[in-house]
Amino acid sequence: MRKCVWMIVCMIVFLSGQWAQAQNLITEIRAKVIPMNLEITTQKTTNLIFPYPVKSVDRGSAEVLVQKAKGVENILQLKAASDTLKETNLTVVTADGTLYSFIIRFLASPAQLNFSLGKVIAQTPWAIFAAGDNNEAKINDLATQLSHKKRIVSSLRTWNNAIGLRCNGIYVKDDILYFQMELENKSAINYTVDQLRFYIQDLKRAKRTASQQVQMQPMEITGNATVIGSNSVQNIVVAIPKFTIPDQKVFMVEMLEKDGGRNLLLRIRNSYVIRANVL
Repeated sequence: MRKCVWMIVCMIVFLSGQWAQAQNLITEIRAKVIPMNLEITTQKTTNLIFPYPVKSVDRGSAEVLVQKAKGVENILQLKAASDTLKETNLTVVTADGTLYSFIIRFLASPAQLNFSLGKVIAQTPWAIFAAGDNNEAKINDLATQLSHKKRIVSSLRTWNNAIGLRCNGIYVKDDILYFQMELENKSAINYTVDQLRFYIQDLKRAKRTASQQVQMQPMEITGNATVIGSNSVQNIVVAIPKFTIPDQKVFMVEMLEKDGGRNLLLRIRNSYVIRANVL
């Protein structure tokens, strides 16, 4: 009898141990992040919509082109750099601490381009905008209006081989400076803009002394700042967070031609900036 009881006790202990191991295995499996298969292509954009802002992105290959949608925190846009993309992976971490894993493959024509990940609340907007970006439409609208205004500044201009760069006006509203720029091409050859840069640097640079440039990142550039057609004039408006220029420094607008040498450099002194027209 005692032997029988002892065998039952041993069996219970054994089964209890097996159950504990099974529970641990289930917990371990649940803790694993199972990658999601994703096909991308070169000519179409794949959109990944996350429930929280994206905080970290890691690509297994540089052949996977990834960027956040402009002004949006929770949407990633993917493309393949070429049709020779080999299978790779993508890892994304969002603000709530969730890790998302993807196996990326090339497919010329993916069946699906938009993926909503995590919980989706009915009637909730898909996009989560960065702080302050909800005014982007207003900035764009104001910049478009300013592009049609008459010139109020006449002395800020520069030319190089029939290419002209002119600042027609400087405006300010809600701590944003708006530079109304005119791009003119009096030649028979189109001008393709390679770079359009804005920065502050020393007014006079001593020989053998490096000049430090402070880059000014535009919030918005409204208008065509890519190509200036032959014998044409076009206006753009550049919106930049407000600033003033320290003594002995100057604000520079630099426009470089792609595969060419018709480069332009426009200097704007602080006296023009502080007299910006209030809107």
